[in-house]
Amino acid sequence: MIIKNAKFITSAVDKKGFIVPEKPLIAICGKSNVGKSSLINALANRKGLARTSVTPGRTRLVNYFDFGEFVLADLPGYGFAKVSQSEKAKWGKMLEDFFSSKAIITHVFSLVDIRHDPTSDDENMINYLHHYAIPFTVIATKADKIGKTRIYDRVKSIGNYLAIGEKSVMAVSSESGYGKDKILQKLDDILSIYNDSFYNEPEVEKDEETEN
Repeated sequence: MIIKNAKFITSAVDKKGFIVPEKPLIAICGKSNVGKSSLINALANRKGLARTSVTPGRTRLVNYFDFGEFVLADLPGYGFAKVSQSEKAKWGKMLEDFFSSKAIITHVFSLVDIRHDPTSDDENMINYLHHYAIPFTVIATKADKIGKTRIYDRVKSIGNYLAIGEKSVMAVSSESGYGKDKILQKLDDILSIYNDSFYNEPEVEKDEETEN
């Protein structure tokens, strides 16, 4: 897949602003400061498409981007300790509202930090996606922060920790570009499955009228 001319569409502060695209919808979620914006920019080949910040918890909206063949939704980061309980509850409600429309979600990229074991919030997210049968892939970010010889062991460890297996975890570095080609291939596979299911939907047969 070659992504060209990715662009920002809109932001939603609550479910009233959520959009229902005519294209496949792929969501990116993860804890605050895990590198969601950096990954979006890397996939789009644009440094400033999604705003990055050294301050965790800055993304409090659902931001939508047009990536040509699909729409990408950047979800608010979770698990930031320095946010008030009321703000955490607000973010949680937004995520719950977003995923309640699971029928329009084609796939979810759930991001974790490759340097650490997944947090309890990460586990809750994966369990949520499992429970509601939403297709997902775990993306282990910041692979440039560890030695290349450690990447496989960390991917295996994360896969075991989340009980999903290493094949469901992909390591990536938005800084070095490591793993980007595999994510682009994964996007190709997701869109291929989507298109096959879309064009092969069974037609609804009309009841034949009985002649008198």
